[in-house]
Amino acid sequence: MNTLLVTISLAASAIGAAVHGRTGAVASSAVNKTTCNGIDYEYEELAGYGYVVSDAVDKFGDTLGGLGSSMHLERGAWKKLQNGSYSGVLWSLPDRGWNTQGTLNFNPRVHKFNIIFTPKPNATVENPSGPNLYFEYLDTILFSGPDGTPCTGLDADATGHLSYTGFPDLPAATYTGDGFGGEGPGGKRIPVDSEGLWVNEDSSFWVSDEYGPYIYLFGPDGKMLTAIRPNDAIVPFRNDTTSFSADSPPFYIDDGEGDDVDPADPDSGRDNNHGFEGLTVSEDGKSLWVLLQAAAVQEGGLDKQTERNVRLLKYDISNRLSPVYAGEWVVSLPLYDDPTAKKSKNPKVAAQSEIHALENGQFFVLSRDSGAGHGADNSQSVYRQIDVFDISDATDIKADGNYDCVGCNVAKTKSGDLKKKITPATYCSFLDFNVNAQLNRFGMHNGGDQDQYLLNEKWESIGMVPIDPSSPNGEFYIFSLSDNDFITQNGFMDGGKLPYADKSGYNLDSQALVFKIRIST
Repeated sequence: MNTLLVTISLAASAIGAAVHGRTGAVASSAVNKTTCNGIDYEYEELAGYGYVVSDAVDKFGDTLGGLGSSMHLERGAWKKLQNGSYSGVLWSLPDRGWNTQGTLNFNPRVHKFNIIFTPKPNATVENPSGPNLYFEYLDTILFSGPDGTPCTGLDADATGHLSYTGFPDLPAATYTGDGFGGEGPGGKRIPVDSEGLWVNEDSSFWVSDEYGPYIYLFGPDGKMLTAIRPNDAIVPFRNDTTSFSADSPPFYIDDGEGDDVDPADPDSGRDNNHGFEGLTVSEDGKSLWVLLQAAAVQEGGLDKQTERNVRLLKYDISNRLSPVYAGEWVVSLPLYDDPTAKKSKNPKVAAQSEIHALENGQFFVLSRDSGAGHGADNSQSVYRQIDVFDISDATDIKADGNYDCVGCNVAKTKSGDLKKKITPATYCSFLDFNVNAQLNRFGMHNGGDQDQYLLNEKWESIGMVPIDPSSPNGEFYIFSLSDNDFITQNGFMDGGKLPYADKSGYNLDSQALVFKIRIST
């Protein structure tokens, strides 16, 4: 795998050299413009495309999949080269490993890549560019608990927890054998379904997950340093007790088809697989925000038509080892009409997959439909966007003090309608991934044939760097990686000892897109 990626990276350098001296063309008109609370946003063009092959492996011998659950671009490493290309360091967060047929005792991790990006502004639909974003695999860091025991991707137990001095009660996952279906002593580990990532300047990093949903700080070696448990309105409860299970049975019992917990959905708190999908940190490193993927159970979270009003939490992380809960707001996610659904089942909520704090105080949010894309039943996505929201005029529901208890709700349980005295964030539509006039410039498409050039279903990450690193002027490149769910016909788990072929029959490369934008006031 390393050799393959290094070869690709060297090829990128050669491409960059070949275009030395070329004058970049300026797009004649923007793809889209929007103004959000007085700030102007312009989507100028799709600037790039790249991928990591579906059967690549990391240094531990496991499939290098799920790369787009979250990402982070190191600002200090982002450089413009003399030949017009750019180089940088990209951190990529997979989630809980291959789990389309049940969860496994996969050790959660984060990967590092060198990237080379060569802009191709002259690419057209008639004369499209090939891939111009290349990845060179560098390293993988495995996550471990406060005592050094590896974390796991297995589902959390229905009840119970693990305790460590200085930490809140943490979710626990009990497994038999080796946790992959083989022989072993069994054990108990902290389950982490990683979804959000931010890397600090000292290479420690924050991760948000879906099981807790918790927020974890890991050291550069991957050892857990602190953990944040959110308020009780967000923590899942079943049968009057904390219950972290996401109803995701292990692969080694009935191929993941067995019963895991009763009832399947929590009575309150985050719904299964709808935890802290989005995490971001302010530019000064002092504030951290997390956003639920969709509404909590008691706020309409059990139905795609009512799961609209989601909670945004802020923590003061001036002292990273002692985070302080600092605020909470509501973001009303966008709605879309699913052309494959009955009229009575529309509109649906475009659940969010990532957030990114901007220097101007606003946020990017990646909201999208589901069940559409490469490997899905439907190839045509109708909502897959990076939008903008602003909380400056929204109600701080933490300050109110009446919304953070078990079962407390900001929206009606059945309808999902927001309570009238709560003002949500201002939400503004912005950057559409699905514009074929742009995708076709790089040979990609939305809708149509199920081929390797069809956009994957799940896009769950945002990274942002200035076009001019030496003198930022409001123009940026936005990177986004897709989550391929580790889907391949030549996959490996358990340090390479467990081969697998996903029953879908697909090989889904980890696709990446680069967008060129401008922000101005």
